[in-house]
Amino acid sequence: MSRVVVKIGSNILAGKTEGLDHERIRMIAHDVSELAKGGHEVAVVSSGAIAAGMEKIGLREKPREIRLKQAAAAVGQSSLMWAYERSFSPFGRKVAQVLLTRGVFSNRATYLNARNTLITLLAHGIIPIINENDVVATDEIKFGDNDQLAALVSGLINADRLVILSDVEGLFTGDPKQDPEATIIRRVTEVTADLENRAGAAGSVYGTGGMYSKILAARKALSYGIMVNIISGRKEGLLVLLMAGEAHGTEFVPQTRRISSRKGWIAYAVRPSGTITVDTGAVEAVKSAGRSLLPSGVTKVEGTFDVGDVVHLADTGGTKFAKGIVNYSSQDVDRIKGRRSSEVEAVLGYKYSDEVIHRDNLVILKKGLAV
Repeated sequence: MSRVVVKIGSNILAGKTEGLDHERIRMIAHDVSELAKGGHEVAVVSSGAIAAGMEKIGLREKPREIRLKQAAAAVGQSSLMWAYERSFSPFGRKVAQVLLTRGVFSNRATYLNARNTLITLLAHGIIPIINENDVVATDEIKFGDNDQLAALVSGLINADRLVILSDVEGLFTGDPKQDPEATIIRRVTEVTADLENRAGAAGSVYGTGGMYSKILAARKALSYGIMVNIISGRKEGLLVLLMAGEAHGTEFVPQTRRISSRKGWIAYAVRPSGTITVDTGAVEAVKSAGRSLLPSGVTKVEGTFDVGDVVHLADTGGTKFAKGIVNYSSQDVDRIKGRRSSEVEAVLGYKYSDEVIHRDNLVILKKGLAV
C-alpha cells in the first residue's frame, strides 16, 4: 500500500453557477474512501474556500483585491469543510482541517510539527483536508496556487504518489479546447522546456493555476522521487482505477533517487536569506566531489543571515547552483572568507565548525530543482 496526495482544484469543486458542486465532492469522497479502505494513506489538498465564499458574499467574479479574497476564504472555508465532512461521513471516514502558509514550511520547527501532525492523522485513518490559509496569507507567503502546495505536502509526508485532479484528461500536445487534433501525452520521464511551453499559463475563473502550474508542481514532486498523475477529476471511479494499475491521463515517472525530506525542505520550502559566492575550486568540490563548503572557497557574501539560515551558493558568474544551511552568520562568513579552517578561531574568537556549510546540509540544484 502507498501514501497518496490527491490535489483538487477550484475548477473541479465549483458549481456550474455559483458555490460548490456538492455532488462532485461526494464523488471524490467516495473514491478517496475506497483508496483508504484498500489500505492507502490519503491526504487531500483542496482549493474551493474562495469559490464557496463568493456565493455567500454574493460575488459573481473572483475578487482581485487580496482583502476580498481573504474575506471570501474566511466565509467559505467552513462551508468547504462541512461539505467534506458531510460527504465522507456515509463512508465511515473522518476528516481534519489543516490550513498552511509558506511560513510553516520555511521554519524547520513548524515544518516538522506539520509533518508529525499529518502523519499522525494518516496513521489514525483520518483524511487531512489541506488548504492554504488564505485568510492570513499575504503576497509574500502565498503559495500562489495549490498545485505547488500539493507538491510541497507530498515531499513533507514522503508520499509515493501525487494525483492532480484536473478539468481535462491530462497533458495534451496542444490545448484540447481549441485544437481538435491535440492528443494526450501518456507518459513523461522529463519535464523539458518544450513541455512547459506546451502547457501554457492560463488559469480558470475560480483558480489561480492552469496546466503550466501543474507541470511546475510535477517537476518539484519528481525531484523528490514521487510519481505524479494528472487525470480528469470529473469521472467517478477514475482515481480508484488509476491506483489499481490502470493507465489514465498523464503519468510523470521519476528518474532520480528520492531525496530526503530534510533536503527537500532545504531545496523547496525555505526562502534563502542571502547568497555566498564561491570560487571555481569550491564549485567543483561541492558539485562534483560532494564536499562541504570551507571558508577558503568563499569570495563574496550578500544579504544578512544568521546561523541555521538557508542561503544560495553561486559561482563567480552569478549562477546559483546550490542551497544550504550555514554554520556562521553573514558577518562572520564575510570575516573568514578566503581563510583556512585552522584560522577561523583566531579571526572570530570562536570556532563552531570547520565548514561554512556541511555537505549533509547542502543540496545541489539544476534549473532550480534538487539533484
